[in-house]
Amino acid sequence: MAEQPTFEQNLSQLETIVNQLEQGDVPLEQALDQFQKGVALSKQLQTTLEGAEKTLTKMMDENGNEVPFEQADANE
Repeated sequence: MAEQPTFEQNLSQLETIVNQLEQGDVPLEQALDQFQKGVALSKQLQTTLEGAEKTLTKMMDENGNEVPFEQADANE
């Protein structure tokens, strides 16, 4: 099974695609293919960032349960 690319690898690939498309010297068929790959990478990156945000906005209460960070601040 192939190893999943990291967030950084996906971001780098997306940046490469954007740079190629901005230069405008890519044949139309290749540009459309690159655009579709870019959209898919963008969605994948967004999903990863949303997951990271959810993880970072949680903390553990005194009983070891996960609670939203904002809720914990409100109780103090």
